[in-house]
Amino acid sequence: MKAQSTTRPRVVAVLTCHNRRNVTLRSLRSLFSQASRGDAPALAAVVVDDGSTDGTGEAIRAEFPAARVVTADGTLFWARGMELAESHAIAERPEFVLWLNDDVVLDDSALERLLDTSASTPDTIVVGALVDPVTGALTYSGVRRSRWHPLRTSLVEPGDRPLEADTFNGNVVLVPRSVYERVGPIDGGFSHSQADFDYGFRARAAGARIVVAPGTHGTCSRARPPHFEDPKLSLRERWRLIQSPKGLPMGSHARYLRRHGGLLWPLFWAVPYVKLTLGALRSVSRRKKREVATESNRRGGSSP
Repeated sequence: MKAQSTTRPRVVAVLTCHNRRNVTLRSLRSLFSQASRGDAPALAAVVVDDGSTDGTGEAIRAEFPAARVVTADGTLFWARGMELAESHAIAERPEFVLWLNDDVVLDDSALERLLDTSASTPDTIVVGALVDPVTGALTYSGVRRSRWHPLRTSLVEPGDRPLEADTFNGNVVLVPRSVYERVGPIDGGFSHSQADFDYGFRARAAGARIVVAPGTHGTCSRARPPHFEDPKLSLRERWRLIQSPKGLPMGSHARYLRRHGGLLWPLFWAVPYVKLTLGALRSVSRRKKREVATESNRRGGSSP
């Protein structure tokens, strides 16, 4: 009698990166270290190198033979980069696609625990929660949405069992074939962010579940780039930031809210731009009043 053979599931990670060579390599090392066990899944990666000039793509090719590097021109950002990586990854229909931000450092058993959760909740997107490497505070996870406001969400704190979520941060997400074939691709029509939330909502609409796996699965600092709400910046600089790919550009924001904002989506769409403009105008008015008061005090102080 022949021994029964077991087939290891194939997992293909998808990443996109730009000019942070050491950070990306560190993340890939944490990924491929998951394959050191004899019963580990068959693991590969597709990395979109979006116009890096620091040798990121070359270093990945040299160190990780199981990683395929797709070179882009630097204009893709996260959403289009992930869409491109996913299109290459699913061409051979792996059992799972693993979304992975290139600044994530996975715990040693992260993939094994994600797969265990998937086995207990079939046909479900499994999200891995992440913490700050210094403070230990939760930074990324699944999220729950406010009942009435499409832009207000709260992170799901992982527990000792899988917990339901409405959508997710796309930093560590395990998507089974039954789901990615049903939902369709990551939408590269977004400028940068919002594509992960959009995918989760589309998955839920298609009948898929989303759960946050028990425990945490690695570290990732919360990104804090210059923000368009910073009152210290000029109106011109704040408008430049809000319209940049990593801000809240009008077209991308409208794309998201048309799908997920309900009948009041135009109102929700307009609020951040009106708020920014009014806030900046108030700042200008206060500054002019201070200048007038300062000048008045200076003249009064110099009078005989």
